[in-house]
Amino acid sequence: MRHFVLLLISAIPAYLMGSVNGALVTSKYLYRKDIREYGSGNPGLTNFYRVFGKGGALLVIFIDVVKTIAPVIFGGWLFGHFSDMAYSEAWVFGTLFEVSLFGQTISGFFVMLGHCYPVFYGFKGGKGVMACGAILLVLDWRLALISWGTFIILTAITRFVSLSAMIGGALFPIAQMLLGLGGRLEVAASAMCAALLIARHHQNIGRLIKGEETKFSFRRTKGAVE
Repeated sequence: MRHFVLLLISAIPAYLMGSVNGALVTSKYLYRKDIREYGSGNPGLTNFYRVFGKGGALLVIFIDVVKTIAPVIFGGWLFGHFSDMAYSEAWVFGTLFEVSLFGQTISGFFVMLGHCYPVFYGFKGGKGVMACGAILLVLDWRLALISWGTFIILTAITRFVSLSAMIGGALFPIAQMLLGLGGRLEVAASAMCAALLIARHHQNIGRLIKGEETKFSFRRTKGAVE
């Protein structure tokens, strides 16, 4: 029962903070535009960059990273300090399951859920790539290196941001298991994050199959907003 209460206490603020969309906030208050009315219509970093350029992209990144890191750290602290057990059974490579790690990971999932389905914007949000990447930075630098490194390398080779993001996200639970970070619950939570990220790219998957997916370019799209 205690863990269920802790889950609620961490999940609700994580979801609400996740619902604050960096691209929407920046486009509205910096450019007086709604990013959802331009480009692909997706309120994410890639579409923001294509439409508005790099001017406000750093602000988008800052907002999305901070809104993710804060709840993740809080979730880890909450479970670590108020759980009725410090450790659970060993599972992967003999590594003990640390409760605070579960708090971090599940809080990260709810941040992503808020980002993808924000209550403040009619439940129409981004795809959770930046949020997922920020979660990795908090959990373990090795996870971040594996997923972010894969994402960067594949993007440089293929120039398909969507494909690179999905593969990088899919490596999250796999790398976590291989590194022995946590047990069943942590891996399940990280798998939920990866599944949500991939599911949010369903339209990109369709375009990739048809050969119609747009490749990333440092050049802004034609008709981009000044």
